[in-house]
Amino acid sequence: MTSARESAELVNGRRGQFGPQNSNPGGITLLRERFSCRAFLDEPVSEEALKRILDLANRSPSWCNTQPWTVTLVQGESREALVSELLAAARDSQPAPEIAVPERYEGVHQERRRGAGYALYESAGIERSDTDARAAQALRNLELFGAPCALLITVPRYLGPYALVDVGAYLSYLQLAAQSFGVATILQAALAMHPEAVRKVVPLPADEALVCGISLGYPDLDHPANSFETERNQWSMGPGGEWPLQ
Repeated sequence: MTSARESAELVNGRRGQFGPQNSNPGGITLLRERFSCRAFLDEPVSEEALKRILDLANRSPSWCNTQPWTVTLVQGESREALVSELLAAARDSQPAPEIAVPERYEGVHQERRRGAGYALYESAGIERSDTDARAAQALRNLELFGAPCALLITVPRYLGPYALVDVGAYLSYLQLAAQSFGVATILQAALAMHPEAVRKVVPLPADEALVCGISLGYPDLDHPANSFETERNQWSMGPGGEWPLQ
């Protein structure tokens, strides 16, 4: 593993030398090729691969190095039980997440959200008016999109919102680490909408809140649900910023 000093020397060696010849092509490829996988092959991820992915993800920064995330792996019989409980909860009860979710989406955020959904439905051959087919596709979330395993992410309740910022950074590291081993991922808030169902199967810490899940596995690249790409808006400077940078 590269030490902190070695990493700093690598960065310093590139300082002021921006350009394709000074970039890390492997890192750029990972950033560009990562996608949210919505159909997985029926092929397990080895224990060794999972350990290496989690080891790399732990390089993520966090406020004061608190590393507030707890990661719980679900696979095998526990995976099947989790899917069963989540489907039953979706049928019989209302969502009761332990982390507050947006009350609504407005403006450009609603446009982007709808755009992603419409692109998925179109790739899967689902008409916008076909509410039954759309509902069935939504339930694929709770089936982990066929992934052989999932990670459940929790944080101590007392740490508040800043722990969620740290978790966001950690999840990005986790996804890119998985991508580097050819393992596809998808972040899923849906797995946290019925925490009581999750806790029936998985003994999550009582003093921690369930943030989300992330399904992992090898992607079914021939499946139509994996054939589309969501749009990305061009970054913009906030009204108080200046460009070009001085």
